[in-house]
Amino acid sequence: MTTIDESTPPDLSHTALFLRFLRFGLLAFGGPVAQIAMIRRELVEQEGWISGARFNRLLAVLQVLPGPEAHELCVHLGMRAKGRIGGLLAGLGFMTPGLILMLGIGWIYVSLAPFVALLTGAFLGIQAAVVAIIVRAVHKIGAHILEDRWLWAVATVGFAATLYGVAFWIVLLAAGSAYALIAGRRFVLAGVVIAAAATLAVWLHPVVQGALPADTVVTGEVATGTLAMFWTGLKAGLLTFGGAYTAIPYVRADTVGRGLIDDGTFLDGVAFAGVIPAPLVIFCTFVGFVAGGWTGALAMTAGVFLPAFAFSMIFYERLEAIVADPRLHQLLAGVAAAVVGIIAATSLQLGWGTLQRAPSIPAAVAIFIAALAAVWFWKSRYAGPVVLASAGLAGWLVFRAA
Repeated sequence: MTTIDESTPPDLSHTALFLRFLRFGLLAFGGPVAQIAMIRRELVEQEGWISGARFNRLLAVLQVLPGPEAHELCVHLGMRAKGRIGGLLAGLGFMTPGLILMLGIGWIYVSLAPFVALLTGAFLGIQAAVVAIIVRAVHKIGAHILEDRWLWAVATVGFAATLYGVAFWIVLLAAGSAYALIAGRRFVLAGVVIAAAATLAVWLHPVVQGALPADTVVTGEVATGTLAMFWTGLKAGLLTFGGAYTAIPYVRADTVGRGLIDDGTFLDGVAFAGVIPAPLVIFCTFVGFVAGGWTGALAMTAGVFLPAFAFSMIFYERLEAIVADPRLHQLLAGVAAAVVGIIAATSLQLGWGTLQRAPSIPAAVAIFIAALAAVWFWKSRYAGPVVLASAGLAGWLVFRAA
């Protein structure tokens, strides 16, 4: 095992580098923890591409920044091997298997809709399990982020504001700014920020609700165009703090909230992403396909992964120095705490929608509780896929008469 700072990657051709990370992509089951462990085991412990100490520092830096951490690690390590072209090839290699699989799943889901309709019961069971997985994710993310009472307060306000219908950008800006000011003991300014945000939220709320009622279905080029799909993905990529689950509220707001897809289909996409070898944020590819076809899928995927490429490829030399600024940490801590509240509120909304679609509420609740218990106590990297498959079977058996 190589541990010195002078560790360097082997001299690989561009093709060999791409294939090396393509292999990681083919084996990327089990979520970010399993993916990062796989990369560390092979590239740090076995091949010495980078020292263990520097890998740990790099991982800490990437955890502060938005985006899928495992993918960002691949881009960064690819740059160590072959410069910026190497970073691009490594990132593309890691994401390609999941992208191809999800495009295929999206095509089957849309093209074979009558057949998919026969599996409605199974999908209802899977959707209940997905809500359980998201609830578990909220707990895990919150345990790492909510480190003091002020962050708990931020998360609580974010939860309530989301249920009230406040635009997420107001919540995030106010949360980050207010917590940074509180951490600096500038309580009066923090109060001013909170009051201004509350006033803006109340003022905009009736305008937004009047302009776009909850049951309105938006169609046409403005809603489903390539640029709109790219922008939705970009927002998700830039605001993914603490894991891909944090992208769920923003993508849902721009798709389900605009009537482009329904909550059931959205949850199906999250479920598919949980059983294929890919970063979980690849669910955006499925959502983009259902909402906007092939171009919508590719545009949303490009938006989601662009920040993951850009942060490493543009700020490679300055990354550690940038995130060492404590003011940035405080700002991002407030934003991340608000995100915890937003995801919690979104999981509640998704759960309520699932109950409304289920023919039997007790059965749906039972599947949810069983799935939550399984993902809570079962630590295997295969827990998610097995739970989803089991919930699908249970849903098919219970709801097949629906």
